[in-house]
Amino acid sequence: MNQINIAVIGAGLMGHGIAYMFARAGYPVAVYDPSQEARDKLPARLRTIADLLQTDPACLDRIEASGDLQAAVRAADFVIEAAPEKPALKQAIFVDLERYAPAEAILATNTSVIPIREVSRDVKRKARVVGAHFWNPPYLVPLVEVVQMEAENLPAVERTIALLSALGWKPVHVKRDIPGFVGNRLQHALKREAIALVADGVCDAETIDEVVKLGFGSRLAVLGPLEQSDLVGLNLTLDIHEVLIRHLDRRAGPHPLLADLVSKGKLGMKTGQGFRRWTPEQAQAVQARFKQFMADAARRAAGATEADPSTGEKKAR
Repeated sequence: MNQINIAVIGAGLMGHGIAYMFARAGYPVAVYDPSQEARDKLPARLRTIADLLQTDPACLDRIEASGDLQAAVRAADFVIEAAPEKPALKQAIFVDLERYAPAEAILATNTSVIPIREVSRDVKRKARVVGAHFWNPPYLVPLVEVVQMEAENLPAVERTIALLSALGWKPVHVKRDIPGFVGNRLQHALKREAIALVADGVCDAETIDEVVKLGFGSRLAVLGPLEQSDLVGLNLTLDIHEVLIRHLDRRAGPHPLLADLVSKGKLGMKTGQGFRRWTPEQAQAVQARFKQFMADAARRAAGATEADPSTGEKKAR
């Protein structure tokens, strides 16, 4: 393995998980966070991941926390920014990254919805900037959306895809820099219709969740929506769309039901009520169930060797 130095900007929800994955793969990682509290919590958060995945915690010795941005990135070959989703904050960070990181270092942002050109608005050499949208939690979900801005960003995109592939992530190339990229546009299109169905009295929130989990959701991991369309036939898909599409929710902004719940402080599990009511025990059970399911899947993937369906050749996962 060639020596590649990694810098992660932010030790929070996404940053610590991204740092763990790079360290587990053998790379030295510098994690910058301006908060002393976040830096102090980092070792325990990293050990929690190692325990969950039942991996050797010795890899954590490759991670060093820093409160000095310049020191954290001065030797970096790949920098991933994982700061809060605030455009002004990210823009300021990228100005500093361009100043302090080596000229050939790739500067990646983990934004989930903000266009990359907006994040890198004040960067002079934009060809070195890419989007790298890791999904939460990044040590359990293998997908990374690698977002290209213009043609001159393609080499940086290709380098990023190669690096992430070598670590076991599953990077995909998003060829246009649009808000939400691919995954969040699909996810929130589903949420928009789900909220509208509840608001219109068609069903309650529990029914929505059951329909997704027990119906088409159970096959999405192995059969994507366009695969499914090809499977059943595009003529059937067209027939369904001729009847259905005009009836789907098409409002331009957030649904008033969502805005009303937020205005009343009904924010979901953390407040005990959102679309559904939650006791602390129920919320903890859902979180534990999800984390355990994803951890089991991650362990199976890490130890599996299976055939590439496109070539028939064996490859390590």
